[in-house]
Amino acid sequence: MNNAHPKISVIVPIFNREAYLAQTLESIVTQSVSPHEVIVVDDGSTDSGGEIARSFPSVRYHYQTNQGAAVARNQGIQLASGDFLAFLDSDDRWMADKLALQLTAFAANPHLEIVLGHVRQFYSPDLDETAKQRIQIPKEVMPGYHIGTMLIRREAFFRVGWLETNLKQVDFVSWYLRAMDAGLQIAMLPEVVMERRIHQTNLGRNPDLDRRDYVRILKASLDRRRASGKISSLPGNGEKPE
Repeated sequence: MNNAHPKISVIVPIFNREAYLAQTLESIVTQSVSPHEVIVVDDGSTDSGGEIARSFPSVRYHYQTNQGAAVARNQGIQLASGDFLAFLDSDDRWMADKLALQLTAFAANPHLEIVLGHVRQFYSPDLDETAKQRIQIPKEVMPGYHIGTMLIRREAFFRVGWLETNLKQVDFVSWYLRAMDAGLQIAMLPEVVMERRIHQTNLGRNPDLDRRDYVRILKASLDRRRASGKISSLPGNGEKPE
């Protein structure tokens, strides 16, 4: 690992994603700026994901019983020792210069606490045509209000607090709204830093549950802003299903 840069801990929660995990981890360990550590938290997988993770010499592997992605991410944060935290879902992949671009942004503006970037979505090669018709993905790149694009200073993360483990699909949306309400300094890079894979498993998202949770977290954010005297625009839901 490269020690010439600030230490970055990358946290990858996994649950039965053996088909994509190697590509995900490869996109992390081949970054132009190497992370300090890569922590895979296995959320009770029953496939060969754990073996794949352990086949990468630089990866730290931790197993837990199945409790959800937010619990796994929080566990990874507890294990992390880096000055910066980054996250990637076990089916997505980073562009090769993701961390380098973000560290450059931090160096240019020491007041920044979070740096995000743009996202390109793609259909997984194993997705059949019928499934593709069920969801139309944008052809253009989009601002990545997604945990997988984020690089954050460790102390800034703890100013906001842990991810909420009772939210199964929008835990990062809730966390990001809390970060905005706390006044964290955030930058959005124009470059694509992550590719989001659309595949059969994540087409099973429950839209009714998602909407109910999203309404609830928006109300909580508005309540916080009213209490503090701050009301401003809120981001859209850039998350995709776990």
